[in-house]
Amino acid sequence: MKRIHFISGLPRSGSTLLSGILTQNSGFHAGMSSPVASLINGCLEQMGAGSEFYSFFDESKRKTIFRALVNAYYEDNDKEVIFDTNRIWTARLHQLVEIYDDFKVVCLVRNPAWIMDSFEKIYRKNPFDYSKMFSAANRATVYSRCESLLGGVVGMSLTALKEAFYGEYSEKLLLVDYDLLTKYPEKTLRLIYDFIGENYFDHDFDNVEFSSDEFDYTLGVKGLHTVNRKVEFKERRSILPPDLFEKYSEMAFWKDTAGSAASVIGPKERK
Repeated sequence: MKRIHFISGLPRSGSTLLSGILTQNSGFHAGMSSPVASLINGCLEQMGAGSEFYSFFDESKRKTIFRALVNAYYEDNDKEVIFDTNRIWTARLHQLVEIYDDFKVVCLVRNPAWIMDSFEKIYRKNPFDYSKMFSAANRATVYSRCESLLGGVVGMSLTALKEAFYGEYSEKLLLVDYDLLTKYPEKTLRLIYDFIGENYFDHDFDNVEFSSDEFDYTLGVKGLHTVNRKVEFKERRSILPPDLFEKYSEMAFWKDTAGSAASVIGPKERK
């Protein structure tokens, strides 16, 4: 019987990198965001009180269909451990605990200022290719682009993670800081293996492979899921204006673990 865990957290924070590392383990499946969460949400809408079919479903049947969708999607996958990736899972812990007895959610996090910086860096690398990430109205400047991200994928991911971090099932979470993952990959992976209760696999951090060019081209954002072969931390100066960098840095709520049972692999705060 397959064991299932989830990868979630914030964008531009290493979830693709972690998946590339984990797939070196022949018993693991991990990848970029899957459609499973969206399929489940779509089905639950059709089975919910707003649907004409509501009376055909009870709680037990909804749970069965939820579990069946996950099982069907991974039916032809022969791996023993499945990691399904989606940023919305952190807002669905109240559903997951009803379906699975033993699961963990590994959440990749990063200073939100560096997340905005990373998106901006990719945007500037493709100056003549207007992606689907921004509309004509919010593409104008770095300020409007950051506000658009905060009202979209970055903001949604932050609030979903905050919901889980302070929620009643926060013990299911392991938050992994991107900088520590890239600076100390072996130490970080050992802690992840301990958290999910699996025997450690000797990973090759100099030869990580992952490719999703077709998906990135569809979005019009070349390089969005590009993973460097060698896991390493590269220090550089932010391209964000200082006021924006300071503004978004203050949103890293997980640095204060009071009020949460989540585990955090992150740098120690200096007193």
